[in-house]
Amino acid sequence: MSPYLRTRTIDGCVVAELSGEIDIVAAMEITPPLDELTRSPGPGLVVDLGSVDFIDCSGLAVLCRVRSRVRGNGGRVQFVCCRPPTLKVLRATGLLNALRPVPSVDEALARIGRP
Repeated sequence: MSPYLRTRTIDGCVVAELSGEIDIVAAMEITPPLDELTRSPGPGLVVDLGSVDFIDCSGLAVLCRVRSRVRGNGGRVQFVCCRPPTLKVLRATGLLNALRPVPSVDEALARIGRP
């Protein structure tokens, strides 16, 4: 189990919780399990960034990869983020509008629509 990634299932929807510093080292560690989660479509995926202290371009690339893979499989993905430093990075890179994070897991689950 990675110290940067924890998964759980809520009402059939997988929630991937990222935490700590999501830099190149973390990105290399979390990409394989996230690829496994996004290999085939499911009822939905929530990516929770609520415990992310720092994210660099490698981490941002992982988020874009997750989004692309889920959408490419016809699935639904929703990002969760309410931490100002992380939101600032998303805004500065233009990813805020692309990822459209919501402030809570409950809101993300509601937007995806529980099965």
